[in-house]
Amino acid sequence: MLNLRAGIAVVAAVVALAACGGTEPAAEKPAADGPRVLKLWHYEAADSAMGKAWTEAVKQFEASHPGVTVKFEEKAFEQIRQSAGMILNSDEAPDVMEYNKGNATAGLLSKQGLLTDLTPEVTRRGWDKLLSPSLQTTARYDERGVMGSGKWFGVPNYAEYVMVYYNKDAFEKAGVEVPTTFEEFTEVLDTFAKKGTTPIAMGGAEYPAQHIFYQLALSKAQRPWVDAFQLYKGKVDFKGPEFTYAADTFADWVKKGYIGKDSAAVKAEDMGVSFIGGKYPILISGSWWYGRFVSDVKDFEWGSFLWPGDTMSAGSSGNVWVVPENAKNKDLAYDFIDITMKKEIQNLLGNSGGIPVAADTAAITDAKSKELIENFNTLSSSDRLAFYPDWPAPGYYDVLVSGLQNLVNGSKSSAEVLDELAAPYEENLADLGN
Repeated sequence: MLNLRAGIAVVAAVVALAACGGTEPAAEKPAADGPRVLKLWHYEAADSAMGKAWTEAVKQFEASHPGVTVKFEEKAFEQIRQSAGMILNSDEAPDVMEYNKGNATAGLLSKQGLLTDLTPEVTRRGWDKLLSPSLQTTARYDERGVMGSGKWFGVPNYAEYVMVYYNKDAFEKAGVEVPTTFEEFTEVLDTFAKKGTTPIAMGGAEYPAQHIFYQLALSKAQRPWVDAFQLYKGKVDFKGPEFTYAADTFADWVKKGYIGKDSAAVKAEDMGVSFIGGKYPILISGSWWYGRFVSDVKDFEWGSFLWPGDTMSAGSSGNVWVVPENAKNKDLAYDFIDITMKKEIQNLLGNSGGIPVAADTAAITDAKSKELIENFNTLSSSDRLAFYPDWPAPGYYDVLVSGLQNLVNGSKSSAEVLDELAAPYEENLADLGN
């Protein structure tokens, strides 16, 4: 849902929060005409780590801004993804909003002039000091809307990565252990399938199938391939070993019963609920589920592990706070973002199953949260974070959903699906002059 951050290192690297306030003059505030309202949109569940942390941030914001109220509107991820451009180009835009990072999303809106350049506030409030260079990748975009350099159009206050969640009780019952190699992983999948259990919970109607597909591609990839695909620093061959292996193996997993043949129409929420209910022993998705599973899984013990054998993994900074160009209360938006970067909020996020970027390491006391952050640190400290597959081109998310649904349904061959994925990617490169 990014060669990103340095995990606990990043988490610890930020003792400089006191500098955020600085001694420079506060941003000029518009004249108030009656009570002021901060209009906030995000799509995190109330019981998620981010939801808990941001609820507390709202309380602190209102306490520190007498006479100002926060009007929070929870939006669905798909709702914002599909309509952000239209809404932000109107007078209905919120003051501050969580938005997906990457070239195809935040980068595209920055290129269209729909997002506020946050560079002056980032410098004045010291946010750049709290975020490692790798975390800044998804916050900065050039004039083409390509991430990694240029002006700041977003501020991430958490990080994320894709992992394998597993039902410990189901593993024990099946007589399998946590795999350490990809070959052992497929043996685990095969064991469940032969016992009549579809091992992997999957949501083909939304992003989850993309993560499995991308992890398979990354199992054959190195950093130069990721930089070519994501940052346009080289030629990407969609019929090369990375994507060919991913498509062939994904289709093979469906045939072998590792992935359900009826999963093409399943949405991400239903996928998660099915794992929580114990229907599937494995779920492959992002760290944003972690807090939810901590809260909702009651009937079995569960754990997580990194995708076995890969040198690279899908992951990045978390989604970013953006301030629409049409926002009516930008000064309040900046203040709210600043509060979400405070250690108190960051520590809460970290102890609730999230990956903070500016927490006090010693303050993360929850055992599962420590495991989550340590696994992220393993990836980020060794430059193994590879962003997400839908980022490179506008509209690529829908292209991937459609293509992978065809693989699940068996309606198209691997080669035909790869042709589907290649065409819009190449068109975007042409539009960028590459």
